[in-house]
Amino acid sequence: MLTISQLARYAGVTARAVRHYHQIGLLPEPERDRSGYRTYDAAAVVRLIRIRTLAEAGVPLARVQDLLDADADGFARGVEEIDAQLRAEVRRLQATRKRLTLLAAGEQLALPTSVVDYLDRVRGLGVDERYIEMERDAWIMVAAQAPDEIDAVMVSKHQELDDPDTQRLYLLLSEGLDWEADDPRVVEVADLLERLMIRAVEAGELGDDWHDDALVDLLDASTVAASPVAAQLMAILEERGWKGWTRIERVPADRIAL
Repeated sequence: MLTISQLARYAGVTARAVRHYHQIGLLPEPERDRSGYRTYDAAAVVRLIRIRTLAEAGVPLARVQDLLDADADGFARGVEEIDAQLRAEVRRLQATRKRLTLLAAGEQLALPTSVVDYLDRVRGLGVDERYIEMERDAWIMVAAQAPDEIDAVMVSKHQELDDPDTQRLYLLLSEGLDWEADDPRVVEVADLLERLMIRAVEAGELGDDWHDDALVDLLDASTVAASPVAAQLMAILEERGWKGWTRIERVPADRIAL
């Protein structure tokens, strides 16, 4: 007969592990000798080795009991189920690692790759990083509200960025972060933006239905708060018959404030 220390040594585990297996019911409690000490036989060694082998193979302790008591077919089925669960967990962990790698780069936090790629392209134009951060924060909110549409939106944004006027607009908006609201260059930006909007109207491209009204208001308010130029620019455009910033709309002539 073996003591708990001897059992643990023969099975290649610790005495603490043996006690834990007793507590969760994997290893039956043995009879005690006259001194009150547990004593174990060879069957306990074999069972403990099997428990250790299954645990080291990655089998959750909650499933070990079922496998120990199963016949050959049941054991094979159980192992297949556990293997499938482990493979799913591996895929989840790999996806998590990939996500963490992206997060380590900083910009990918809460943004899909399509938006990150677009922002990188805008950054490549020489746009001020402060403006990139403003646009990034806006896209984070949009992507969270329209996850199924965001990739298609980015395809459209890339197409827009092929236009030299759009590239020029980005640079002006970037420079405008340091302008006063009455800077004469704001009119230049308004002219350029209106020209782009007219093209969009003619092409039937205005009107983003995926924008939630509350989100539009929030994004517009954030834009105005970011720069005094933004508020002035939107005021000029409204005088010309345009409304909004995130979702630009043509205002009917009879509704334009005089």
